[in-house]
Amino acid sequence: MSEIPASSPELPASAPDASLTGHCASDQQRAPRTEDGSARPITPGSQAAEGTYRSQPVSFVRRGTRLQGRRQQAWDDHSDTLAVDVPRHISDTSVHPDYVFDAQAEFGRIAPLVVEIGSGLGDAVIHAAKENPDKDFLAVEVYTPGLAQTIQKIVANGLENVRVVQANAPEVLSSMLPAGSVSEVWVFFPDPWHKTKHNKRRMVKDTFAPLVARVLTEGGFWRLATDWSAYAEQMLQVGIASPDFSNLHDGERTGAHSPLTEARRSGVDCEQSQDLDLVGGWAPRFDGRILTSFESKAHKAGRVIFDLTFRRN
Repeated sequence: MSEIPASSPELPASAPDASLTGHCASDQQRAPRTEDGSARPITPGSQAAEGTYRSQPVSFVRRGTRLQGRRQQAWDDHSDTLAVDVPRHISDTSVHPDYVFDAQAEFGRIAPLVVEIGSGLGDAVIHAAKENPDKDFLAVEVYTPGLAQTIQKIVANGLENVRVVQANAPEVLSSMLPAGSVSEVWVFFPDPWHKTKHNKRRMVKDTFAPLVARVLTEGGFWRLATDWSAYAEQMLQVGIASPDFSNLHDGERTGAHSPLTEARRSGVDCEQSQDLDLVGGWAPRFDGRILTSFESKAHKAGRVIFDLTFRRN
């Protein structure tokens, strides 16, 4: 979920240079990961020059990373304890393939772990953490201002069951999190990449489902939401096509009761038509998701909200 305006796309990662411990100079200046503002050093490893970071198009463009005022203060005061210290690989949002997150050590207990991919400004994860003190939450986001604001909210609410991590989601799911260690994965309002030529950048695609399945425990939930009908249909097809998941609401909300039928009739984000959605499979709105300003803007624009819930087989 991104609530920070997009700017220009991120430039491709530069080739590693031993004199910069694997980062280009701009990476070192950009990532406020240490007290002096320099990037964290790359952990030595046989895959450190290649890795996973740019193996396929990323699902985000680089937005502003500068921190000011209270966000900077929150980062300076609390990132050491609330931001997961990730050894980097190629970029300041990549994860070294040898690193594995230890939730028990991080939170000091054994509890169900919920992971939100694309946590934005942290409203959803903070609300959920307050409502569910018996669960632990990991907010995954690439934008430093969003992470800093989430840290502000963690501190303001006195929460001990939330951590943030600045990282590229596929790497978090493919290597950072242990297999079967997560009870729920949330993907709420990811960037829609609604132009056809940009569809390849969408996060939720056929290669993403196995990564989610890998980290989920048997019976764990994959919850999704979007306000773009074409992306909703893609999400639904990805979940249905995966042998690792079952749609908890298969066949539900069809015909006139379908949000897809509503979107088609309104024509707000697709070609207007009277075609009924005879497939369905849409979940009711997840009551654990707070109504954020981002979702409120979607409602005001007349867009339809789609929810999906898949269970790990």
